[in-house]
Amino acid sequence: MASSGEAASSTAFPAQSASKPIARLVIATSIGNALEWYDIAVYGYFAVYISRAFFPNSDPTISLLLTLGTFGLSFITRPLGGVILGTYADRYGRKASLMVSIVLMTLGTFAIAVMPTYERIGILAPVAVLLARLVQGFSAGGEFGSSTAILVEHAPERRGFIASWQFATQGLGNVFASAFGVGLTLSLAPADLQSWGWRIPFLFGVLIGPAGIYIRNNIEDAGAPPATKQDSPIREVLSYQKMRVALGIGVLAISTAVNYLILYMPTYAVKTLNLPPSVGYIATFVGAIVVTILAPIAGMVSDRIGRTTHMIVINGLLLVSIFPAFLLLTKVPTPFIIIAVVFWLAALKSLYYGPLAALMSELLPPATRATGLGLGYNVGVMVFGGMGPVIMAWLGGFAVIGDLAPGYYLTLVGVLSMSALIEIRRTKADVSFV
Repeated sequence: MASSGEAASSTAFPAQSASKPIARLVIATSIGNALEWYDIAVYGYFAVYISRAFFPNSDPTISLLLTLGTFGLSFITRPLGGVILGTYADRYGRKASLMVSIVLMTLGTFAIAVMPTYERIGILAPVAVLLARLVQGFSAGGEFGSSTAILVEHAPERRGFIASWQFATQGLGNVFASAFGVGLTLSLAPADLQSWGWRIPFLFGVLIGPAGIYIRNNIEDAGAPPATKQDSPIREVLSYQKMRVALGIGVLAISTAVNYLILYMPTYAVKTLNLPPSVGYIATFVGAIVVTILAPIAGMVSDRIGRTTHMIVINGLLLVSIFPAFLLLTKVPTPFIIIAVVFWLAALKSLYYGPLAALMSELLPPATRATGLGLGYNVGVMVFGGMGPVIMAWLGGFAVIGDLAPGYYLTLVGVLSMSALIEIRRTKADVSFV
């Protein structure tokens, strides 16, 4: 028996979604999400070149750490962006918030693409890059709540499928980023790549922005949200919906932990497994394609059998296969094995991802949905995503754990997510606000 409220949601607002141009809506709302993940991946893939351009140091390791530290700092502003832009969406409409977030995201990307190097403007270069990353983090924080809210409110009877495009476009963003990584490293000389080639993928990201702004400006909002001028949406969330937000974070934990582990895989392949860098990039490219294809299928399945039924099964498969996968990696660290392991983890992550956005939206009422989603999603990503590689590196320092640190970490996070799913199913918390 499904406990996710799909049956109830299928009868809500039946006439509203029938006339909506769903394909246009998905493109308009998801393009910002794709741009967000594209920027995250590009910054990570080209971190070595960015470090030399903006964070020069006699020790290349320190230079790289400063670059990755700037990457990590962008997560600090994500919850802030989720709350502020989510509140804006709950008060003035989803479309208004989506326009603000994509404009800010495009400006941040443009700033990095054209920023003069440290050699030309000195200390202003790394400071400006940091500010650009903070703007990107803030805008990305407001994306998920507003775009998920507008998607599920346009097509309540197909919430799982339509909201799954939030995560499918993450895979698409990573596909483009990986393609640029492979293409530029094979076609340009190292000196050219360092001098100007690394800017090309950022300029491509800038081109996506105006197209997204135009498309979003021409979509119809999914009906005005309930008036909340007297009551603050964030006060409502923190006063009455804390447990629902916490359950959403718990459910999100395993998927975002696996996601950031896959992004970390090129580094893991080189530093821990002593494999060529190209192996890690090929593995992430394969994983990105899997996410793009499987997430919408999983969302569609969850519309039929129920969110929690589907996600508990997939989380169970993750729990029983994560540790053996990393045990195999450490015992047989070959290119084929690492690509196969990433493929398997990406497939399970995609199947889990599909219903996730819909499930999180069903935990919250429309009046505070964008705010609650923005807060829960970005806190979850900050803790279990942004901090994941650091925690795994720390665990790896213990002799007993060592190279198996990702396996231990993901298993613990998987247990947390399973507990949240079981609690949602037991209390039927996701049925209340369909």
